[in-house]
Amino acid sequence: MPLRDLADPDHLPALDRRYALDRPALGLGAGDPPPRILLLYGSLRERSYSRLCIEEAARLLRFFGCETRIFDPATLPLPDQYPGDDHPAVHELRELSMWSEGQVWCSPERHGQITGIMKLQIDHLPLSMGGMRPTQGRTLAVMQVSAGSQSFNSVNSLRVLGRWMRMVTIPNQSSVAKAFDEFDNAGRMRPSSYYDRIVDVMEELVRFTVLLRPHTARLVDRYSERKEAGVPIDATGAWQHCNPSKILTACP
Repeated sequence: MPLRDLADPDHLPALDRRYALDRPALGLGAGDPPPRILLLYGSLRERSYSRLCIEEAARLLRFFGCETRIFDPATLPLPDQYPGDDHPAVHELRELSMWSEGQVWCSPERHGQITGIMKLQIDHLPLSMGGMRPTQGRTLAVMQVSAGSQSFNSVNSLRVLGRWMRMVTIPNQSSVAKAFDEFDNAGRMRPSSYYDRIVDVMEELVRFTVLLRPHTARLVDRYSERKEAGVPIDATGAWQHCNPSKILTACP
């Protein structure tokens, strides 16, 4: 399975727990079941800073009460390389996206843009799949790492993609400059303002995910899709509720 194991999942050496809320969404909605978050990164290097940032984010999300899964893109083929994209890694990625309530995307900046590895993963996520929506209505947090000075080109591109995929992209974001200076030899992020920003972003993602989870299906309900699917409203004008866990194209 193209899932990446998370080493030391509960070890948070850079987090000052005196100021950390272990349940940042408390009071905003139901915390059970735990919010399901899929995390994607954009580099295959052995020491990939986008992956290391994603792993730090996953540990924080676990601390905040979430269930996390990190997709490993190493075996993902190019789009259309296999007829119908019939490849185990593609199936796994799509199933993980369907499983998720929220996602975190982190890409390096290469030539002023996101990497091909990052775009490849997003390109394998269709807007519609068998009457279901793998991304629509899910929350999204965007992050990037840079080899040089701080930049926002990658996070800006990821925001465009998130909007195109009909996701609810949260306002906060993270951009880590000179990422090679921010991690120790064990691959753990040192205490810094960059780390603190990742904590902020993950807190916000959890809050938005919990806040929106009772309303996801309603928020993505569209007149044009009801019309195309031939699903009229009832005689009272009431909205027909869909299954929010699947985000169906139309109500049954």
